[in-house]
Amino acid sequence: MNDLANESVNRSQNPLGIDFNTPALQRKRRMRALKDRLARWYVSIGGLAVLGAITLIFFYLAHVVLPMFQGAEMTARKAQQPAWLAEAQAPLMLAMEEQNQVAMRLDRAGGVQFFNLKNGEAMSRVQLPLAEGVSVASVSQDQPGSRRVALGLSNGQVLVLQHNYKVTYPDNVRTIAPQIDFPYGEAPIELDPQGRPLEHVALNLNSGTLMLAGSTGSELHLVALSREENLFTGEVSLGEDRINLPQIADPIQELILDPRQLWLYVINGESTADVFDLRKRSLNGRYELLKDASNRITSATSLLGGISIMLGDAKGGIQQWFMVRDGDGKSTFQPVRSFQLGNSAVTQIIPEERRKGFMALDADGQLGIFHSTAHRTLLKQPVAEGSAIAALSPRASRVLVESDGKLQRFVVDNPHPEVSWSALWGKVWYESYPEPDYVWQSTSANTDFESKLSLSPLAFGTLKAAFYAMLLAAPLAVAAAIYTAYFMAPRMRTKVKPVIELMEALPTVILGFFAGLFLAPFLENHLPGIFSLLLLTPIGILLTGFLWTKLPESIRHRVPEGWEAALLIPVVIAVGWISFSMSGHVENWLFDGNMRMWLTNDLGIPFDQRNALVVGLAMGFAVIPNIYSIAEDAVFSVPKSLTFGSLALGATPWQTLTRVVILTASPGIFSALMIGMGRAVGETMIVLMATGNTPIMDINIFEGMRTLAANVAVEMPESEVGGTHYRVLFLAALVLLMFTFVMNTLAELIRQRLRVKYSSL
Repeated sequence: MNDLANESVNRSQNPLGIDFNTPALQRKRRMRALKDRLARWYVSIGGLAVLGAITLIFFYLAHVVLPMFQGAEMTARKAQQPAWLAEAQAPLMLAMEEQNQVAMRLDRAGGVQFFNLKNGEAMSRVQLPLAEGVSVASVSQDQPGSRRVALGLSNGQVLVLQHNYKVTYPDNVRTIAPQIDFPYGEAPIELDPQGRPLEHVALNLNSGTLMLAGSTGSELHLVALSREENLFTGEVSLGEDRINLPQIADPIQELILDPRQLWLYVINGESTADVFDLRKRSLNGRYELLKDASNRITSATSLLGGISIMLGDAKGGIQQWFMVRDGDGKSTFQPVRSFQLGNSAVTQIIPEERRKGFMALDADGQLGIFHSTAHRTLLKQPVAEGSAIAALSPRASRVLVESDGKLQRFVVDNPHPEVSWSALWGKVWYESYPEPDYVWQSTSANTDFESKLSLSPLAFGTLKAAFYAMLLAAPLAVAAAIYTAYFMAPRMRTKVKPVIELMEALPTVILGFFAGLFLAPFLENHLPGIFSLLLLTPIGILLTGFLWTKLPESIRHRVPEGWEAALLIPVVIAVGWISFSMSGHVENWLFDGNMRMWLTNDLGIPFDQRNALVVGLAMGFAVIPNIYSIAEDAVFSVPKSLTFGSLALGATPWQTLTRVVILTASPGIFSALMIGMGRAVGETMIVLMATGNTPIMDINIFEGMRTLAANVAVEMPESEVGGTHYRVLFLAALVLLMFTFVMNTLAELIRQRLRVKYSSL
């Protein structure tokens, strides 16, 4: 009975009596299962490989970027105590040449000792041509890297010298021969006619004019010398121009000459600075340098370029000041930023020769390494027990300290002092700027250039370009996707959708080329037409739709259902023709024939030919296919049963669309918008070619911008591998990656919530 029952059941399930357990069918099922497993593993491995590649890219970028945020390191070498040092007088100055092989030491008696930096052995000694009984009272160096030195003598004269290092290669061995040159002759130049000791001295050479400043007590002396050399005899003649400046009541502590010979900074009294305008030969102003009455200035020097003045005080503080032009056009001496070395008096401030960094030494022998623009303290380390004198090598890679009759050498590793969080993202008060600002300017032809590495204008430009592109692309693409999927006739949809998706294959370099060379000047010459088009197009479409509803049904029914959109093609063309035809007349009527000048002069809105409007149109055109394709698929994939059920319950097609279809397709539409946003953020060629590529922070639609991606593309080929500029560009790429990752993650979370919320529809 059981066999008969089973047979009847099998016949009811398989009425045709087909045998599904044949060897051929079993092999087919096994092959299908194998293919399913392979496909599952292939997709899984591919997905994990993509995640792994993104993770590796992230860690590689982080590996390149992280060294920028490390501080400086200083390693001590074995101390030296050469025999010649025990017999030498107290030092006034130490210096090193660029190869870190030869060092120079100047003493008060006018002796210059050159010695081997590695072992301390004496190489040569030069006795300066000083008169009998005359000693060196003060010393000053010209701008970092010039190697010019002015010696203020005890008889009121100044001796100008230059320490040079001649490099030769006999037998392919580098040999450095140090020497002392006197570009203005070996005879000292008289600065104080009364022959009093020059307590302080300063010099600067600019455009062939040597300017010397000296002080005796509170009396100031200033002379400008022009040097002429006879080409036949080699005889040098000097032209002299004595400059009379208002006298100072307080004793002078320091003198600093501006390298452009525009300003003379006189630090006098305890904490006061008198700034003289050398063009007008008058006092610009007197400035209080310290708020604490118990404090005083103990050291002063100028940074590379001579614009910034660094002032060290008796309590270990260091301040940066420079001249700033105020709103009335008057130049004033302003404090910019401050540093703290320790609690003892700052005795020496040494600027770097190639960067805006400096080194400071205090009375307790503590040494600090700082960077002005980055406002960064990189290192604090004791190098001596008590007072000392130090020198910094031209490449800022070696430090030489003399203290207690010993020479101590240090190796410095400080590759990226220009980078800090404030320098990258905050407002920075750069030299000669009237106020703090966000600026990106990584290179310049000037060797005194102050690197401006703010990423804020680049990030702002990235968001600005994406915003204006999405402002155009999002509503057009989403609206087109909804209409194509829900209202358009199937036959028309099969023609429209492939054409729009084909737009995505157009290379962005072609779009950028077209936008930069044609669209930008066209928009500039037809601004009224562009705005007329933006206003009249929706009005024309709505008016056409309204008139269409008023036509008799016999006429409207002649157009097949879903083909009505084709009637708008001539409407859009007609509106565009009317807008651009009346552009010139509108410009003459409302804007005196030039809308661009009207925007700039009357409204105060700057206009750049390659601006955000051009980028919005070009990049919006490039983003539309991405958004449209995904959004259209999402709307079209909504089950027809939901649509038919809603219509059967009495809802209108519009109600069905807004309350059922769009809500169900909202996860897909949101994904489309986020993918389009990611495409706009990462776009390079369009923003590179269609904007002025100017890194400014201005929301104005008529101004250009520079994006992170475009900046990396432009400057990476010119950057030095491993340099600060190179690593900052990698940081820009890392910021772009993190921004895209965070945005996509948030988008996925929102999409999942939308899917769960509307899955019950």
